[in-house]
Amino acid sequence: MSSASEPKAPKALSPFFLLNAWGEYWADACQRSVLMLDTLRRRGNTFIAQSEKTAPHVLSFEADLIMDGRTLPRPVNYALVRIKPPPGVTVDHKKRPFMVFDPRAGHGPGIGGMKQDSEIGVALNAGHPCYFVGFLSKPMPGQTIEDVCVAEGMFIAKVMELEPEAAGKPCLIGNCQAGWQIMLTAAIRPDLPGPIILAGSPLSYWAGVRGKNPLRYLGGMLGGTWLTALAGDVGHGIFDGANLVANFERMHPDNTYWEKAYNVYAKVDTEPQRFLDFETWWGSPVLLNAEEMQWIADNLFVGNKLREGGIVTSNGERVDLRNIRSPIVVFCSWGDDITPPPQALGWLLDLYDRDEDLILAGQTVVYSVHASIGHLGIFVSGKVATKEHAEFASCIEMIDMLPPGLYEALITEAGPDTPRADLIEGKYLFSLEPRSLDAIRAMGVNSPEDEARFAAVARVSDINKGLYQTFLAPFAKAAATEAAAEIMRETHPHRLRFSAISDRNPFSGAIAQGAEAVRANRRPVSEDNPFRQMERIGSDAISFGLKTWGDVRDAWTEQVFMATYGNPLLQALVGLKGAPAGEQPRIVRDISRRAEAEALRAEVEQTMDEGDMVDAILRSIVYIARGGGRGTDERSFVTVKAIASQLPDHLKIGRERLKEAFRRQALTVWMDERRALETLPVLLPDDAQKRQNGLTLVRALFASRDRTEEETRRLGEVAAMFEPRRARVVHRSPAAS
Repeated sequence: MSSASEPKAPKALSPFFLLNAWGEYWADACQRSVLMLDTLRRRGNTFIAQSEKTAPHVLSFEADLIMDGRTLPRPVNYALVRIKPPPGVTVDHKKRPFMVFDPRAGHGPGIGGMKQDSEIGVALNAGHPCYFVGFLSKPMPGQTIEDVCVAEGMFIAKVMELEPEAAGKPCLIGNCQAGWQIMLTAAIRPDLPGPIILAGSPLSYWAGVRGKNPLRYLGGMLGGTWLTALAGDVGHGIFDGANLVANFERMHPDNTYWEKAYNVYAKVDTEPQRFLDFETWWGSPVLLNAEEMQWIADNLFVGNKLREGGIVTSNGERVDLRNIRSPIVVFCSWGDDITPPPQALGWLLDLYDRDEDLILAGQTVVYSVHASIGHLGIFVSGKVATKEHAEFASCIEMIDMLPPGLYEALITEAGPDTPRADLIEGKYLFSLEPRSLDAIRAMGVNSPEDEARFAAVARVSDINKGLYQTFLAPFAKAAATEAAAEIMRETHPHRLRFSAISDRNPFSGAIAQGAEAVRANRRPVSEDNPFRQMERIGSDAISFGLKTWGDVRDAWTEQVFMATYGNPLLQALVGLKGAPAGEQPRIVRDISRRAEAEALRAEVEQTMDEGDMVDAILRSIVYIARGGGRGTDERSFVTVKAIASQLPDHLKIGRERLKEAFRRQALTVWMDERRALETLPVLLPDDAQKRQNGLTLVRALFASRDRTEEETRRLGEVAAMFEPRRARVVHRSPAAS
């Protein structure tokens, strides 16, 4: 018998407590297992239902078919639909229409409008007519990427026809793969699009940072694109998008093989519906023509030809991104390892090495970098939709008016102390700060040695593909049949894991009955149960182990890639010369573009003293704003719109004329701001009252924000120029005189 003074075992460690806790935990674990199986059964049923649809989309909005790509002269499996505003939402057809383009990257269509809080949803809530470009699960015979681009151009033209009163050309939103596709379309038909928003879209495929972006090494590790050709041949001319989905999943073994499923199991009372909604899209892989996928792999993923205008259309036209004149908004994230910021923005460094080149090319680029959101979250997350995408939609007119150059979009929460908060739409302040190309370089660039490695991959890829097509392709094509290809697709691991647990399985009836019984007698365990806590610890250990394995694999992949394709012998065998140490890759120069830039510079210098009152006001605004070293924000734009609405008739000009005048005056000040100021009086009328009214407008604009000391000084300079008594001293350039 124990002594009375002997301490008792704590209640939490007593055998009775542990036995009772184990019983509660075991009952809950068994019930969760049944409910988890039922969730997978429901997922399988959804997969089967989606696979039987011609267009297995996940749009949560009703839509009317406008154009069916299958009826075009060169048929494609794309379609244009008009989104019906949900109850309580009214669109204004005088506003710029939005077009959301879905990514055909292996998954099914509809991701841009899967939720009410989505790209489509925020555009509708902002009052814009909204259109959606989606696709069917199977491609049309002979369909090519160029055919799709031509079709998208026809879709854009159709929307412009349907919205004749719209204030501007359609705003295009391209998610992931759809981003580079609409950039191709815009480069071929620069007359069609309005502002372009790229969400998580890769355009510079070799770019990245060592130790962080392993997906860019995949082409080299596979020996190039010959395996893509093999997959298309054994697929009887069809490439299975499930292979692309598998590539995404292999990147994060911790999430793919454990966390995603465990999260449902651990929260089986609340999580299944969200899981099923996402898996409806994720589990519906679509098909591409083998020729389409080969084009993508050869020209983009491995060849990286888009950056230097290396892509040529069937009629011999070179696709050059410098043709685009529409403002381009790039939204990317440091948490996105599929399209990291260097791949989303590196194309600017591929095309321009000086800020002057970007400006003289007339290109306006706005970028916004999220700190942590993952690739899918860029265009799926409801939080991102109600913040970043909502701000892009509400401030798209402001972006469209920007003069050429590079800007960073900053979105900050407005508080009670924010000046002129009454001019801010919503809870966030949208501002644009001018940046230089050095800001993009700071995100990470390849060394010349790494550029040579990727160039070696492209050469090796061409050699291996040529060997395959010469010696193996005839046998692969002869052995492939449509029936065999269909069986191979049906038994792909990505599809099989969905269909295996469904009502097609004879044991699924027991799962459904068991789930009903569990729901009627559900006994969830308390969160502080020690065995529940041990389960979480075990789950964390499994996740950590899988993540560590993935990190080690990625590090090993990078080392093998660098050693293999950095080998001087291999580079010599494929005909590459090693770049001198420290020398950056040279940007391809275009003599005609250089001539155009110099001609524009000369023209602006010669016409600096030409213009009217509107030009004078715009030049004054640009000159003063440049002195602050700051950008602009939506408060200034709202002020400008309010002022413009009250202008007398002689100062009112069309939107496009205003946009062109603003860009011209911004270029004028950028080239020679001192001479731009000195020639300002020549643009002003003799009427003293009109001059005073113009100065009042300039002052009203800068009253909407706190001026810096330099802005105040420059405002004084401008005010002196507006004085009627000032002598009109004009310093003409030699060319002008």
